[in-house]
Amino acid sequence: MPTQKPIRYKDAGVNIDEADRAVSYIKVAAKKTFTRAVLADIGSFGAMYKLSGYKRPVLISSADGVGTKIKVAFQTGRHDTVGQDLVNHCVNDIAVQGAMPLFFLDYFAVGKLNAEVAGQIATGLGKACEENGCALIGGETAEMPGLYQPGEYDLAGFIVGCVEQSKLLTGATIQPGDVLLGLPSTGLHTNGYSLARKLLFDVAGYTPKTFLPELDGTIADELLKVHRSYLKPIQKLMKVGLLAGAAHITGGGITDNTPRILPKGLAVEIKLGSWPILPVFELMRRIGNIPDDDYRRTFNLGIGMILVIPQKKLLKAERALKSLKQPFHQIGKVIKQPRGKGRVIYK
Repeated sequence: MPTQKPIRYKDAGVNIDEADRAVSYIKVAAKKTFTRAVLADIGSFGAMYKLSGYKRPVLISSADGVGTKIKVAFQTGRHDTVGQDLVNHCVNDIAVQGAMPLFFLDYFAVGKLNAEVAGQIATGLGKACEENGCALIGGETAEMPGLYQPGEYDLAGFIVGCVEQSKLLTGATIQPGDVLLGLPSTGLHTNGYSLARKLLFDVAGYTPKTFLPELDGTIADELLKVHRSYLKPIQKLMKVGLLAGAAHITGGGITDNTPRILPKGLAVEIKLGSWPILPVFELMRRIGNIPDDDYRRTFNLGIGMILVIPQKKLLKAERALKSLKQPFHQIGKVIKQPRGKGRVIYK
């Protein structure tokens, strides 16, 4: 039966005017990342990017999210860092295969749209895209009443990069004796937050505002540290032929991610104590009495990227990293897989 009072889209919980405000923020952030290869403005039905300068191009893509790290953003009202996390995570995932990022698209879904929050996220996305030489060329902002709790949202991203086929980084040349160099993480990056929140908030009873001297900051400061991009050191080593493989240490830790690049029959030996485990990980280990295997598969433990360097090229690789002022730790080596053993052996 028809109602006497007109019902608008806004009455159902969708505010098109607020969406327009959000898009205006996104346009500002995106235009700072545009290059001559971007052929359409934000707002077109499809994003357009002109690929040039490659002889046998291989496109490499990845899609990812920020996980429950966004719960910390909800708690604190700080939304600018999760956009950086998302871009940098995606950049790292394609960088380990040799790709330079070309363009990035985001998906932002919320129950009730707040243009200022969307603007903070867009600012983070734009900043990270600029730093990685990647164009933010489009995405989707979806307001869906009833699917999300008030003040909550979901955030995901999609990246496309390119590399010459002859320069693909596959790990196929990795051999016994190659050295593993670990590049430091800033903290949890974007993995292990479900356990971290349980330990720090539920078990220990901390709040985001709790200051801990051992962390030299608040819990929020620690948990919202930006996921690092390792694009520059990877590209530097690739250009001079010093890199045999690279593994982004995300969910699964060193234990599950390093084997993804190893040829059949090879394993890695990780030397415990060869790098400083960040205080936040040791804190959580004490709080939860976390078993070793779970500890190593949940968190990166202070290593965000592993580079595999041929032994004879190690000195040159170390000099190249030092020229970038990129810290590193020699954390292990490649070995033949011992019979009956796993592919990551901790010593």
